[in-house]
Order: sequence, then C-alpha cells, then structure tokens
Amino acid sequence: MGTPAWAPDGSYDAIVVGSGFGGAMAAHVLVDAGWSVLMLERGDWVSRGTHNWSAGAVGPLTQHYVTESPYRVTGARRDRTVGAFHCVGGPSVFYGGVALRFRAEDFEHDPEIAGASGARWPWAYDELEPWYAEAERLLGVSGETGVDPTEPPRSAPYPAAARPLAPISSRIARAATALGCHPFRLPMAINHAPATGRQPCVGCGTCDGFACAVGAKNDVATVLVEPLLRRGLHLRTNAVVTRLLASQGLVTGVEITDRESGVKNVLTAAAVVLAAGALATPHLLLASGLHRLNPGGHVIGRYLMRHYNEIVFGIFPAPPNPGGGFHKQLAIHDFYHGIPGVRRPFGKLGGIQQLATPPAGLVRAQLPAPFGGVCAPWVDHLTGLLVIAEDQPQYHNRVLLAGGPADRHGLPPLRIDHHYSARDVAAGRTLGGRARAILGRAGAWAFYRHRIDTFSHALGTVRMGTDPRGSALDRDGRFRGLDNLWIVDGSALPSSAGVNPSLTIAATALRAAHRLVRHLPRLTEPARHVAIGR
Repeated sequence: MGTPAWAPDGSYDAIVVGSGFGGAMAAHVLVDAGWSVLMLERGDWVSRGTHNWSAGAVGPLTQHYVTESPYRVTGARRDRTVGAFHCVGGPSVFYGGVALRFRAEDFEHDPEIAGASGARWPWAYDELEPWYAEAERLLGVSGETGVDPTEPPRSAPYPAAARPLAPISSRIARAATALGCHPFRLPMAINHAPATGRQPCVGCGTCDGFACAVGAKNDVATVLVEPLLRRGLHLRTNAVVTRLLASQGLVTGVEITDRESGVKNVLTAAAVVLAAGALATPHLLLASGLHRLNPGGHVIGRYLMRHYNEIVFGIFPAPPNPGGGFHKQLAIHDFYHGIPGVRRPFGKLGGIQQLATPPAGLVRAQLPAPFGGVCAPWVDHLTGLLVIAEDQPQYHNRVLLAGGPADRHGLPPLRIDHHYSARDVAAGRTLGGRARAILGRAGAWAFYRHRIDTFSHALGTVRMGTDPRGSALDRDGRFRGLDNLWIVDGSALPSSAGVNPSLTIAATALRAAHRLVRHLPRLTEPARHVAIGR
C-alpha cells in the first residue's frame, strides 16, 4: 500500500512485530526519529465500505478473526478454543473507541488487588501523563473535564469536544445523578467533525465490534499506519513471525513465514519491538525459548488479566432511544475506588460504562433459530451498562505451550488457563448491582446479565517492573537479558485497573519507544553489520 516491503539494502534499524496500539505508536516514534522501520503484520488490511454495516461484518465473524492457530482455553466456566484478530491496526479496527486513562491511584501499589503477586508499576502516573496527552492527540480523542470524580491530572485539554448526548444517554445520566452519581462523557477516539480527507461519524450505531464503514473511527490503521507509510514506514502484511533468534545478548533474527505462500525467511534489525498482544507475545517468546535468557523468565505467560466484564441489560416497556444510531457515551466512576460500608470486596472495584444496543440484524444472525428471529424485533427495547471490574494478577492464570503438533506455520499450540478469583467475581457483581439500580431508575422493568468471555482486554503476561526476578521487562519495556528487544503491548502492564486498556498501552508504547531511541541510537552501516550481521 504505497511503499515497498523491503528497505533498499534489506536490513533495518528496527523491526516492529504487530500493528495494533503498541506497535503503531512505537513505529510512529521511530519513524519520526529517522529510523528505517519494517512493520510485520500477520493479517491484512480491512476493507471499508457499506458492507461493514451488515450483521456479518462484526469482528468475530470476519476473515480477520483468525482460528488457524487456535488457543485452547481452560477455565471455571467451560473449555473452548478461541482465535485472535489479525489485521492492520489489530483489534483497534473493531474496538469501540473508548480512550480512558488509568486513574492516578492505579499506578500505586494496592495490596488488596496485588495480593502476593508482586505486581508493581515501576513509575507513577505523573511519568506517563505527557505520553497520555500525546496518545490522545494522535488518536483525536474527544471528551470533557471536571465531572469525573476520579479524573487524574491533565497537562492539556482533550483535542476535541464531546458530542451531544443521545436521548437514552441523557436518560441514563439523569437516573445516575438522581442516585447520587456523577456520570461523565466517555473520552472517545471517533472523528465527529469534518477533517481533511476524513468523513465525520454518521451515527450508524455499528461501531463497537465493527470496522468503521466511513473511516470515522480513529483506529490506528486509519490515523497512524496509513500516514506512516507515506512517511517511510515499510509494512509487510500476511507475515507470521514464528521465532526470534538470539545470541550473545541480542536478538539476531526474526523468523517469518509468508501466510499465503508458506515461504520462510529470516530478517534482521538493530532493534526488535514486539507488540503482538498479551497472548501472542508470550507465545512467541516461549516458542523461541527466550524465557531461559531472562532472570524473570518464570513470569513470562503468567499473571494473565482480562477484567471481569459483564453487561447488564435493562428491558424497557417502550424503546428508550427512538431512532437508534447512538454509541456509548457515558461512564460512572463513583464506585471505582470502592463503596463506603461495603467490606466484601474491600477497596477498588472498577467502572461502569454505557453500552450501545446491538443491531437487530446481529441478534438475528447470532442467536440460534428460532430465538434470533423472535428476539430481534425487541432489541430496541434494550439498553445496557458494561461493568469493568479490576481483576487480580494471579500466578496460575497463564498462557503456556501445550503438547501436540505445530500449526501450519510452525508455531507450537498454546493453552490458556484462566480462573477469576472470588474477589474478581464479587467486584463485578457489586458493580453489576449498581448498574441494575441505575437502569431501574431510568425505567427498565426487567434485566438480563451477560458475562463477557473474550480476551479483548488481555494484559500482563510479560510484565514490567523493578525486580529482575519478578518482572520480565525493565521500567522502560526492555526485555531483561536481551539488549535490543522491547515489548510495548498489553502484556507489559502489571495491573489492569478498571478501565479499557488501549490508551494506556498506547501511552506506554510511546514512552518505551522514546527510551529505545535514546538507548539504541541509529547505527551506522558498518556498526549495523558488526552488531547484527546476516
């Protein structure tokens, strides 16, 4: 798409594995610094157009949700297999656009959450704040200040103003306010105003879970990767990274297989930035045996977090939002740090967010017959609130290499073991009770609760920290034991907080990439060949 897949001399200053929030933000910094950068993406571009509005265009039903290397999941509810999103922009293409910062207190050690896990952020909120501001600028985030009771300090206003509330959003806000809460506008990475070469949001209602048909959602494929290609980034799609080769304290090669032809190759660079996600990144590290080179290698794949997510739907006697076409707009954080008088669970809980009603066509397509056809006409009588409860980092929640034959690309199978703690469940149910009360005050006469079973908020499997024995990454995201390997995705985060992680992944990646530029100045041609000769 515009630029060749190879640098003229076949080698690079940096190879970035993955094109989601972490990879795209890191590539932005490195290209700005004048580095020659190759980005490797396992998937391909997601086409945009009116077809994205169809029920079959929801992310998990598209060709970009890939199960060719399925992850086998064992857990308290049921064993199953799951896939992953592989496309330019990663899951950002299908996410809902929420761009919340972690709260300042989320970076402080909380024994109630951390328990015996040893999870600690290596720095405080203030050190990340400038990178939050930069991430918001790059993503064009709109929002409001001065309403959220947990709002952390800011060095700059939101780049854009929040859009007016839809009728259902106003109704939810009035109900929450009547119950003593302080609802505020969710910061959103969605383009609501005309911009050069960009169409504004048309209020279609198919945002969360869908690629934007008109390109108004500020996913990283749209606002970062495409512009970076015009500035010199090299992108190779359908490139499956199967191994990282290492010698004498350096990554010396990135082994790839072309997803379409099956042709294998080894690429080299002065630095490697791994941003494949909290499941795929530890998978690759373990498959490459790199955990053996890290003093904290035993934590690689461990302490998997995913939030306790639950949707509370309110069923209304009449459609609460005639005309539809709204997207999530509100959040309620009055219970984020706990509820006075509630001792179990004590302390932090998490957040509540408004959720858009699913399109009728999606309900019809997803529910088994005849239920889909029966329920679809009543979808406009629903509106929901999403509970995001902070979950505890637990050693036994992990990804690990499983026995069995490798996939067609040569990657060994991966198993995911995950169970929520009793505290995770209690926090989610407590928040769910508050969400139900708000919906009831808004006029709902019946309720339905739905547990979200995905790994869309997966975090923590290659965490950063200050203790070399208890963290695989140093405070800047560098892999201990390999001087030129940096990890900038959700796997680096030591705790999950109670908000969507995308903006924190983005800000952390920006910070890490700037540290990389300082640590590994662009090599001269002779130095490059000495350090990483093919």
